[in-house]
Amino acid sequence: MDQENRYLPIIAGIFVAIIFGFSFLFTKEALDTLNPFHLLGFRFAFATITLLLLQIMQVIKINLIGKRVQILLFLALFQPILYFVCETLGVGMTSASEAGMMIALIPIVVTVLAAIFLEEKPTKMQLIFICLSVIGVIFIVVMTGNLRVGSSFAGMFILLGAVLAAGIFNVLSRKSSLHFKPVEITYVMMWVGVIVFNSIAILQHIRQGNLISYLEPLKNAKILLSIIYLGGLSSVGAFFMLNFMLSKVEASKAAVFTNLITVISIIAGVVFRGEPFYWFHGVGAFMILLGVWGTNYFEKQKIPYEIRFDTIKR
Repeated sequence: MDQENRYLPIIAGIFVAIIFGFSFLFTKEALDTLNPFHLLGFRFAFATITLLLLQIMQVIKINLIGKRVQILLFLALFQPILYFVCETLGVGMTSASEAGMMIALIPIVVTVLAAIFLEEKPTKMQLIFICLSVIGVIFIVVMTGNLRVGSSFAGMFILLGAVLAAGIFNVLSRKSSLHFKPVEITYVMMWVGVIVFNSIAILQHIRQGNLISYLEPLKNAKILLSIIYLGGLSSVGAFFMLNFMLSKVEASKAAVFTNLITVISIIAGVVFRGEPFYWFHGVGAFMILLGVWGTNYFEKQKIPYEIRFDTIKR
């Protein structure tokens, strides 16, 4: 990988963290009116419409004919379906600190799964810096003073499901990149998301007897803005860049960028919501940034994944 292409995945990872980090602001705004699955239904509907328009205008090219699409359907089972279902239910049953600590474990789980299934073993220095970034996130959430460990074992167990789903997705996306373009992986993910989450939301409305008001929230300008951001940037943009990054670099190296989301969300909260910034935010953010830097800096020269896979097949 030449110098220019070497930095493209890193730039993509930074943008993923920025987009997901700011998504919390729009999610909080929309959840004041919508229930979680209703928001997810709208989010993935806008994402799918966006991809269809880009396809019609020939900005993107999707060619799934003759390909094993079932591989991507299996991938979509973990992300977005299982991840968002487990995260939504788990966050509702636990404290914000517990949820933050569990989600911070994703890079560790990805590292373990990638070593087992992709034969991508990080160097000792990379492993140290991956752990440092995780510790940085945990340090921030513990120091918030809202930690109630054990308050809901069921909630923690469900959040563990989200962590495992994210880990498996990273591995499957990495493997799928051998057969599909990042935009094709993202395309199938969005279609599965729009069908599943809107089905759940519609069933909830039918049970409540208010199906006729399903589209009513779209008249609210703030909700519409949140849906545009979450569907257009978070779902289409960020997931495309995440899948692109996973097609170029090791899964563990890509996963460590998820902890940057904590840093971005803190900055967004301070700047746009007037939330306080404490010393431990700075210390934790420094640990996260140092962890991301070290994971990339101490990369060892490896045989490209595509070449290594072809060699194994032969």
